[in-house]
Order: sequence, then structure tokens, then C-alpha cells
Amino acid sequence: MTDPHPHPHADPHPLTGQEFASPVPPGTGWPDDPAAPDTPVAHDAASIEHLAASTSLEELTARVSVCRACPRLVTWREDVAEAKRASYSSEPYWGRPIAGWGAPDPAVLVLGLAPAAHGGNRTGRIFTGDRSGDWLFAALHRAGLAAQATSVHAGDGQRLLHTRMVAAVRCAPPANKPTTEERDTCAPWLDRELALVAPSVRVVVCLGSFAWEAGLKAYRRQGYDVPRPKPRFGHGAEVLLTGPAGPLHLVGSYHPSQQNTFTGTLTEPMLDAVLLRVRELAGL
Repeated sequence: MTDPHPHPHADPHPLTGQEFASPVPPGTGWPDDPAAPDTPVAHDAASIEHLAASTSLEELTARVSVCRACPRLVTWREDVAEAKRASYSSEPYWGRPIAGWGAPDPAVLVLGLAPAAHGGNRTGRIFTGDRSGDWLFAALHRAGLAAQATSVHAGDGQRLLHTRMVAAVRCAPPANKPTTEERDTCAPWLDRELALVAPSVRVVVCLGSFAWEAGLKAYRRQGYDVPRPKPRFGHGAEVLLTGPAGPLHLVGSYHPSQQNTFTGTLTEPMLDAVLLRVRELAGL
């Protein structure tokens, strides 16, 4: 007899061997999945505003990881998860939004643009499993801000030390370019996360101009005094903000994209110099 409700195709997780459908349903055992099957889901900007008013970092990350508020991004992330890249065709893809991760009381916050289609959108962890992440985690490890030099899959033992990593937009966007509306719709997730970790954060590293802009706007919304004219982005650029939780340094870095690293726009010594300066500013 034919099953009237066939199960979706499942593939084994590269680390655990447990089989998962792509995208991964919440609460099914994916390593470090913060959500449960009954985690409330945001379906539009208004419901993000409501659900972002979380009382804890754990509750917020769970709610972020099941958001469905931006139709274009939901379609793209799930289409990528189902079609896959040939080299990952035998793996399950996360295919959901990527929550922030790392220390719950960080001194350093690393702010990126959005997950990569075949990186975080596949692994379930921002910057994990792609070339940009290879560069970033190696540099964080050299600076004493990550326990391992590589980050390949969620559940691989990687830990961020005194550091937390977040994205301005939590879903992988087509061509790595979220729209202004998508950025603004997603902003309450970022705002609430910044508020929850504000007591400990001393330095924010903004990877690329989009993250720099997003960081300045987010901290202005948090009540910080952002200089005018607006500080310009650059590699090694610094700006001191004052606000409700005290002084805060924003530091700019070129994004460790393949375009920047292949062309020499960003080199390992350049990234190391920024992260060593970040350690100094954070008092680590």
C-alpha cells in the first residue's frame, strides 16, 4: 500500500550520521539546533517585532531560527537546500535562518552581512563551511578568539572565546544581496540580540561596508551617540560610540570574501592586525 504521506528524502549528517530532510525541521536533532517543534514562527514584520521581544538569548535564537517573514529569502534558502551544490549533494542542508552563536556574555561581537547559500545555509552556523569562514576562523584562532582554527559543521567542537558572531540579515540572500526591505524586516532580531549582550560587549567588528552601515544604524536605535557626519567604513576604521551600556568601539574590516582574499585586497596580516587591535580594545 502506498504511503499517502511519504517522508521527504533524507541524507546523513556528515558528523553524526543522523538522517535529516532538507530544509531541516526544527527540533529533530540537528547539532546545536536551538528550536523545538513548537517554537513560535514569525510570518511578517509585525510578528518579528512581537517575537523579538524575547526575555533570553536562548529564546531569541530559537525564534530567529524558524523565521519565515521574507518570502523571497524563504524561497531562496529552501530552493538552495533542496537543489544543493554537487559537491554537497549527499549532505542535508539546514535551509533555515541562522541565529547568532558563541559566548552568551561576549566582549567582542563579530557582525557579518548574511549567511552564504552553501556555507551557513548548509551547516546551520554563520561563516561555517565556506571559504570566507576558513579565513575568518583561522584568524580568530590565531587571535585567541576561537578554540579551533577551522569550523566545518555545527557540532564540530568549535567554540568562540569571549566572542559572539551574528549576521545583520539571518537568511542567505540571492547573489548575497538582501533588499533594503529585507534588512529592515530582519532588524528587530539584531536589535534584541545587541540589547541582550550589551552589558558585556566592548568591541564590534564589522565585516564589510554593509555590516558597518547595519551596525551604526542598529546602535543608533539602541540609543548610542553615533557621530555625524556618519563615520566612513574602511579596513581598520575605528569609531567610539557612547550609549546606555557605556563606551563601545566599532572596528571595520574588509570582508574575508573570496574576491577580497584572492585579489590581495585582504591579506592574513591585515586581518590579524585588526583582530589584535580588537583584543586590545576589548581588554582581553
